[in-house]
Amino acid sequence: MEQGPDRDLEKRREGPIRRSSDADEFWNGFGLDVDSMSPTAQLTTSLAVLIPVVVASVAVLFVFTNFWWFIFFFGWALFPAFGLLLRGIAGLSEGEGGKELQGSNDKERELLGALREHEEISPTQAAMETSLTVEEADDMLKGLAAKGHLEVRVRGGGIFYGLWRSEGEEKRGIEERL
Repeated sequence: MEQGPDRDLEKRREGPIRRSSDADEFWNGFGLDVDSMSPTAQLTTSLAVLIPVVVASVAVLFVFTNFWWFIFFFGWALFPAFGLLLRGIAGLSEGEGGKELQGSNDKERELLGALREHEEISPTQAAMETSLTVEEADDMLKGLAAKGHLEVRVRGGGIFYGLWRSEGEEKRGIEERL
């Protein structure tokens, strides 16, 4: 039996290339897989290390001055924890802007996918086919129609939105209805 690699190479190529560092080895020593942690967890973990280390360092420098050499003991944890703090902050700032843009883009893709499946679609049907509410679907369809991306059709007292048809398709559709 042939055994494949532990990790899928295609998944590794999707994101940016990240090299292992001493900070990664530091956190792996504690059994933490920093790459799989959310930015909030990274931030919390770094603060859980930084705050006690900074408080202890200040106490050693100003209160327990005879134990000044403890600074070297505490210092080994400062750099990886500070790096994780910056990584968590960067992840949070990326996540906030990216989720809004990605969320609206996903909804529009979902709506256009439903529109591709059907020749024309009403806001109610779009809401049933996607995760959008009727109001969101109606607003998105109206916006796309106002920009000229969709054609508005009225049939049987209902408003339907569809992709623009060529003249040949339009004539064929009229002949089929007659």
